Amino acid sequence: MRKKPATVRIARWSALHPWSAIGLWVVFVALCLFVGGAAGTNKISDEESGVGEAGRAGRITASGQFVEKPEENVLISAANGGKLDIATARKAAEDLARKMQALPEVESVGTAFHSPDGKALLLPVTMKGAPENADTRVQPLLDASAATEKAHEGIRIDQIGTGSTAKGLGETLGEDFKKAELISLPLTLLILLVVFGAVIAAGVPVLLAMSCVGAAIGLSTLASHVLPETSAVSNVILLMGMAVGVDYSLFYLKREREERRKGASHLDAIEIAAETSGHTVVVSGTTVVVSMAGLYLAQEATFASLATGSIIVVAVAVLASLTVLPALLAKLGRWVDRPKVPLLWRLTMRSDESRLWPVLLRPALVRPVLTLVVSVGALLALALPALDMKLKQPGSDDLSRDIPVVQAMDRLTSAFPSKGTVHQVAVRAPAARAGEVETALKTLLSRTEGLELFAHDRTPTIRASADKRVHTVSVGTPHSPKSDGARKSLELLRAWVPEAIAPVQDAEGAVGGKVAQGVDFTGHLEDRMPWVVGFILLLTFATMVIIFRSLAVALSAILLNLLSAAASFGALVAVFQNTWAEGLLDFHSSGAVVSWLPLFLFVVLFGLSMDYHVFVVSRIREAALDGANVRDAVRDGITRSAGVVTSAAIVMVAVFAIFGTLSMVEFKQLGVGLAAAILLDAVVIRIFVLPALMTALGRWNWWPGNLNSARHGRHAAAYGRSSGYGQELGGQEQTSSREQAYAPRQHQRSYAPQDSYDPPRGRTQQEQEQPGHDGRPDLYQR
Repeated sequence: MRKKPATVRIARWSALHPWSAIGLWVVFVALCLFVGGAAGTNKISDEESGVGEAGRAGRITASGQFVEKPEENVLISAANGGKLDIATARKAAEDLARKMQALPEVESVGTAFHSPDGKALLLPVTMKGAPENADTRVQPLLDASAATEKAHEGIRIDQIGTGSTAKGLGETLGEDFKKAELISLPLTLLILLVVFGAVIAAGVPVLLAMSCVGAAIGLSTLASHVLPETSAVSNVILLMGMAVGVDYSLFYLKREREERRKGASHLDAIEIAAETSGHTVVVSGTTVVVSMAGLYLAQEATFASLATGSIIVVAVAVLASLTVLPALLAKLGRWVDRPKVPLLWRLTMRSDESRLWPVLLRPALVRPVLTLVVSVGALLALALPALDMKLKQPGSDDLSRDIPVVQAMDRLTSAFPSKGTVHQVAVRAPAARAGEVETALKTLLSRTEGLELFAHDRTPTIRASADKRVHTVSVGTPHSPKSDGARKSLELLRAWVPEAIAPVQDAEGAVGGKVAQGVDFTGHLEDRMPWVVGFILLLTFATMVIIFRSLAVALSAILLNLLSAAASFGALVAVFQNTWAEGLLDFHSSGAVVSWLPLFLFVVLFGLSMDYHVFVVSRIREAALDGANVRDAVRDGITRSAGVVTSAAIVMVAVFAIFGTLSMVEFKQLGVGLAAAILLDAVVIRIFVLPALMTALGRWNWWPGNLNSARHGRHAAAYGRSSGYGQELGGQEQTSSREQAYAPRQHQRSYAPQDSYDPPRGRTQQEQEQPGHDGRPDLYQR
């Protein structure tokens, strides 16, 4: 007797012990959340996140152990943006200084000073406590500023700083994500309601996906104590968790319902779903994990954090699909199809073959070469803009100008350029050389005087660490971070710093800051990209060869996914490097794509696209194993999987598209890029390219293996009887009762999808009432 696969054994135990399986899952999720919350999150520090010279500057600065205090800048200007009444502004500044000084959150208030053009007055304020949580303590200062503005007519008071900026952006972006969550859940439920036509069946995948997200967030918090976490991890976990969590449940649930409709008992249908869709879920999850693991080769802390969070949530989603989902289906029984939505229920339960999909597939099946040339040509044309892709780190200039705190930042940097784009010069040398280092830095600053590339509204201040080993100075530039002026000023400083500190023995220096971080990060990614891509392609190729035992299938999977990724990159560049879509998507084009996005997008897309590819090709191979020729197997496999793949794609596109509505440009680009890629993959690749390619390849699809020799288990008996291969079985039907139960019907001349697979039938009511049965389905009687 053939040993049942692990997915079937796990599903059977869960189905026979549903309350135990459900209880264990609830405990697991609760434990992850509790332990994760108790452990807290270990965030990535500046010295850990930087690469290149910018990373070295951050590490030099961190070694000085400077005591950082949260600072607030209060900008006083004319309410109408015109000429400032100096007397009124001075009076308002004195009034506000008294109010601020009286607040327990304030450590000190500096002296107000004018901007070079005399149109603004700046009052510096230093807060008590750590900068990390300044946003939670800054509200009294904001209230004092608002009260002062109200008390003095004709002036406008803006407050920008460590706490106020974080609070303003956090509230805006937090509302964005809340809106995304509020829209994504009802939208996903609505789509699944159309797919299943029943409320409970639609709710199960969403409930399971949410539990996976919760457990993964708790586990990622624990993992952050090994690999520090970036703030974007929870958002990526939500994005990936909802996508794969719903997808995997959808695969499983649709197959279980399909087998029940054919006549299988409830437990039998769960076992069949476990052996087919459950196996596909494991393979798909493994492929996604392998793809995400490639991010570790980027050798950058942010990518390592994103990879860890994504791997955790995918692994949890696979675990949920194999363990608690069979238990839920077994416990719900027929109630999973309740309450029914009348019209939708009738549509989802139609047993006749779809008329739409054979029509859509006809060009690929009848004229495969022509269809392949046209469809691949269209995708390559769409990919062309990607050749002109420009990369840039996101910054304040990428934020929506409708956000109040961003408008205040613009007014501050316009009046005081040194408060905007800043280069951080850091020098480390023996304490005995401290005087020489200060002299070198003063010489460096003197070279910036009079140059338009640098800001001159304030004289930069040189800071020294307590042990006199580290010195830093901030050099401002009036140009925005994305401008050529900012880059040129960085290049000058990086050329001048080595010259300035050359006379100082044992000194090392570096230039960091936001501009430097963007330049170095982009260069680092360009260097590491070939290693990451090569690793993913190699591991994915090996995985597909092992799964399908075919070099042709593995190679075609790699090529098709590269094609869809290239097309999505082309769409991304066409949208975000130009201005035509600014009004449509509510963003300001920086003329570039966020630098971390292409690599992360490629990894995610490769993993998610393999989800569909493995699922569809598995159904095609299943039909071929049952005796269909290549054209019929392709038609049947895609037609039978079309409902699941289309439903899953719609869910993913909907969830990803919602991220395209967020204010932050990186999430907007991520959402649009993912949605476009999944749409292209589900429509163009699955309807035209894949079927045309497999039809054109014919029997070479399974090269170098022999599909005939792959027939084993339930396929071997049926194929031997129907195709005259009885000699391979010694002329006898040497099949176990399990194999006989799963044996497909004899292949007919006209290949019918509904006859391709004959699952075990559930017992009738009369059989259930007969004595001698132990309450389990006939499948388990030996």
